[in-house]
Amino acid sequence: MDQRAVAGQGPYSRRQRLNLAVLLMIALLLTGCASHGGWNQSVTPGNWISIKRGDTLGELAKQAGVPLERLQRFNPGVRARSLAIGQRLLIPTHQERAPYGGPYRYQVRPGDTYSAIARHFGTRVSRLSAGNPGTSASSLRVGQLIKVPLSGSGASSGVASRSSSSSSSASSRPSPAPSTPLPSSAGSWPWPLEPHRVAREYGKDARGTLQPMLLTSGSSDKALAVADGEVRFAGSMRQLGRVVIVHHAGNLQSVYALCQSLSVEVGKRVSRGDTVCRTGSGDRGNELLFDMRSGGKPIDPRRVLR
Repeated sequence: MDQRAVAGQGPYSRRQRLNLAVLLMIALLLTGCASHGGWNQSVTPGNWISIKRGDTLGELAKQAGVPLERLQRFNPGVRARSLAIGQRLLIPTHQERAPYGGPYRYQVRPGDTYSAIARHFGTRVSRLSAGNPGTSASSLRVGQLIKVPLSGSGASSGVASRSSSSSSSASSRPSPAPSTPLPSSAGSWPWPLEPHRVAREYGKDARGTLQPMLLTSGSSDKALAVADGEVRFAGSMRQLGRVVIVHHAGNLQSVYALCQSLSVEVGKRVSRGDTVCRTGSGDRGNELLFDMRSGGKPIDPRRVLR
């Protein structure tokens, strides 16, 4: 009789069985990664990647070491709640920037052309050419930083910073009237802060800079959604603190800034009256910077609120 069988070792030595166990564990790990998305090995700044099953924008941003907000803004056609397997995603480098007033600072990648860059960011080749004088489409170099002016005001979310200290030239020019009519419900939407006082009306300041409306309240710190919609941005912006942007029917957007804390996340559906954030306390009480936009262009909130 085989002495190994008597010892309860079976037909393999202890080392062989240990090796088999290790191989089995590795196989199980690989199978798990293939089945549930796992760690996307190509998620490094500068790469284009393909969405795999189980991927989320939050996890991909964490793997790449870039802020989620920057990842979203460099992929204006991608929606966090509707990622598709095989969908291409651009991972921004640390040299690239996406300011809300534009233009983007973009680093040229292998195979890039003006037309491909314009298509990804939803702009036009003519704007790229105008924004980069001296750099022709045929002279693009890998690693080169170029400007990507956008076709609308702001970036993919359609919102530009309108704080009183902003020096953006876009905010100092009068905005044309919205190209689309306001919905029939406009004029009956509730105020986002109740009770409230209008500390500053929407309009231009002494320097001709367009300013959003500033509301204050002595007793309430809840900023409320003015209508049903979907949260398209919930995060921080320079000079504006924490900000929530909600898209509504009729191509309208409401912006809630100077928030102390956020009550919603990107992709969440909100109903009229839902709390979107908690306001911060200022010299005049709880303060909320409130902006309304139609088709991405600022409008006087009094045209919509009752």
